[in-house]
Amino acid sequence: MVAIVGRPNVGKSALFNRIVGGRPALVEDLPGTTRDRIYGDAEWRGREFRVVDTGGLEPDVPGTYTPLVRAQVEYALAEAELVLFVVDIIAGITAADQEVADLLRRSNRPVLLIANKADNRGREDAAVAFYELGIGEPIAISAHHGHGVADVLDMIADSMPPTETEAAEEGLRLAIVGRPNVGKSSLLNAILGEERVIVSEVPGTTRDAIDTPFVFGEHQLVLVDTAGLRRRGAIEAGVEKHSTLRARRALERAQVALCVFDLSEGFTAQDAHVVGYALEAARGIVIVANKWDLVRDGDWTQEDWERRLRWKLKFAPWVSICFVSAREGAGIDAVLAEAVRIGEERQRHVDTGELNQAMRRAVAEKPPPTPSKGRRIKLLYCTQAEVDPPTFVFFLNDASAVHFSYRRYMENVIRRRFGFAGTSIKMVFRGRNEE
Repeated sequence: MVAIVGRPNVGKSALFNRIVGGRPALVEDLPGTTRDRIYGDAEWRGREFRVVDTGGLEPDVPGTYTPLVRAQVEYALAEAELVLFVVDIIAGITAADQEVADLLRRSNRPVLLIANKADNRGREDAAVAFYELGIGEPIAISAHHGHGVADVLDMIADSMPPTETEAAEEGLRLAIVGRPNVGKSSLLNAILGEERVIVSEVPGTTRDAIDTPFVFGEHQLVLVDTAGLRRRGAIEAGVEKHSTLRARRALERAQVALCVFDLSEGFTAQDAHVVGYALEAARGIVIVANKWDLVRDGDWTQEDWERRLRWKLKFAPWVSICFVSAREGAGIDAVLAEAVRIGEERQRHVDTGELNQAMRRAVAEKPPPTPSKGRRIKLLYCTQAEVDPPTFVFFLNDASAVHFSYRRYMENVIRRRFGFAGTSIKMVFRGRNEE
């Protein structure tokens, strides 16, 4: 494990992205943009290693996340075998740099001092000033242009002990989604048993999606904790907009969505939009009714709440519902067990002969409406083309004439006959001559 630390806005995320490729961490010209630990995997000279990009450290300022971020960095240091301490050549040594250096010296971890933003020869020469930090020889790089990054990677590879690389099976991917401040980070922390992401009462404090593998019983799982999803029309510009798009992409990468909402506030229109995003992505869905501890002493039982929720979820009656208190850690195992069950449902494959027999019987019992201008619709053949998500293809003489309500009827027949509880299924209708 290699941890990247430093005060805000010195280029930690840019270096992280250079090392791991892609854009898995936010890079925005705002102090403290990366507030949580962001993990990524990298490979250099045949050696594989994991990199963690921490929140920026700076002197305590009232009203900021600094104490929380410092705790995040200390967690990362506890995990890391090597630390990349990033400083800004242009800004020179600051009081915040001195604080970080003091923290690193106390950690007793091997440290590489990375003098970033060395975009020309003059700036490279200015790197020598950072000897004053007492961390060691400064390594001048430009994360933006990539200059010197290969040297850093060489040093990382050289520092690694000789071990055989074992590719671990990734496991079922779960995306935690929900509008801001419904308890997504608290749910992740309750699952993992440590404060891996910053938890705050300020809505939207989790701005990046963080992939975290873990084990539940005999099952390998991966949690993707996402930024709070908002209605499309209410997304703010800048970091919030980018984070919401990141959350949508995380949902696309997952197999099962844990759609969290605040039970004490009720299931809102925004919560329904979040479920809609998961439906669009054809994910398995667990509705996580969080903060049960705030309402359990009321007049309604869980059965009463579930009946009310089912009424609001008529557009997806097959979803699973679990009641939890992330703060107390209650109901967490039930959520994970349901997610695992749904993951197995997504792998279910229906025999083609059984499927055709069931669907032909359903069509005979309830024939599709005949279009006002056109011939009677006939089901020619159907098959399950894919799993995860389960995808069914129906060949008809005229696919364009099949009404939405009849498509829903055929989906309900499949669910009643073959299962798939808790997961979306895709229904594809094709005409006789379509491939």
